[in-house]
Amino acid sequence: MASHQKPETWRRLYPFESRYFERNALRMHYVDEGAGAPIVMLHGNPTWSFYYREFIKAFRDTHRCIAMDHMGCGLSDRPEPDRYDYRLESRIDDVEALLDHLGVNENVTLVVHDWGGMIGMGAALRKPQRIARIVILNTAAFMLPMRKTLMWQVALARQDNFLTRLLVRGCNLFCWGAAIGGSMRGLDRLVRDGLLAPYGTARDRLAVHEFVKDIPLAPGDRSYDTAKAIDNGLSAISDVPMMICWGQQDFVFDDDFLAEWRRRFPQAHVHVFEDAGHYVMEDARERIIELTRHFLTQTTATNSQRFEAASTPVLSPATSG
Repeated sequence: MASHQKPETWRRLYPFESRYFERNALRMHYVDEGAGAPIVMLHGNPTWSFYYREFIKAFRDTHRCIAMDHMGCGLSDRPEPDRYDYRLESRIDDVEALLDHLGVNENVTLVVHDWGGMIGMGAALRKPQRIARIVILNTAAFMLPMRKTLMWQVALARQDNFLTRLLVRGCNLFCWGAAIGGSMRGLDRLVRDGLLAPYGTARDRLAVHEFVKDIPLAPGDRSYDTAKAIDNGLSAISDVPMMICWGQQDFVFDDDFLAEWRRRFPQAHVHVFEDAGHYVMEDARERIIELTRHFLTQTTATNSQRFEAASTPVLSPATSG
């Protein structure tokens, strides 16, 4: 990992043993702390497992807490596109492979944020028998809501040309923009340094740009078919216990996205934080942790039995390609 910060500063907030899973000759970094029923946390862009540091500390005494760094992010390897294609389907494959490797096959509490929502729900539809409950943090797992357009800053960054490569990879504007605008209370300097630490050079930011380029909007986009299959498949897990913790001041995932979650999962426990932004875990961390404790105790039954007789997954790799 390349970093422009001294490791001894932000690492005080991230006191976990680094573990690595080798897949296709590439190393994927993850945290695996504690024992018990697993909590699997999937980050978005441009964050990494550091985003869940306090969540891990809060639950590792009672649960097995697993937080991975997507390929190209955090402390994972930085492959060039000729070695890793940076598509949504590959991200889902990575999650499946890691959970298979760790023997995590049932009673999973899935926690997702930002791009982690589409990735995590894709993995959930591949093997729904794994998933017991889901915690949603300012994310989407469906196409843009009706009459919604992509905010112009993201639409600009989604392009692949000299200007966007200069802005996103050269000047690091996407990471810095998220660090500055993602929290309503303002990030502590040490927290900001930790979130930015893995993205210190233009090469380190390849995955940041690839994530934005991969946003599926229309047929022909490289991950459109995968995202559309996830969108269409969500109803199959509509009765899985779900809790939504939503930062209302999010500049990307706004009330329209929350309304879509409510429409698709009307049974979900919804908690809206009017004083929180996109980095809802930074702005409302203590409240989310306490709500999650209650949610875990109130939803103790696993979801495995509902799907154990299914001969095929809800979403197969063939379907999602």
